[in-house]
Amino acid sequence: MTADDWIAAFAAELGVPVPDPTLVEQLLDLARTAAHQSERTAAPVAAYLVGHAGIGAARACEIAEGVNP
Repeated sequence: MTADDWIAAFAAELGVPVPDPTLVEQLLDLARTAAHQSERTAAPVAAYLVGHAGIGAARACEIAEGVNP
């Protein structure tokens, strides 16, 4: 199963639309930023926080790039 196949199946199970390629790229950028500025485990938690905050992935990535603990 490809990543695209898995994402489509997971989205269907959740009852949400499949993200378009631009959104996927933004989420991957966010994950990369989180993983490079911290431990790799920060990436999935950052994705969760974005969903919980209800903001767009592009804006979340901007915020993440400015995080300076």
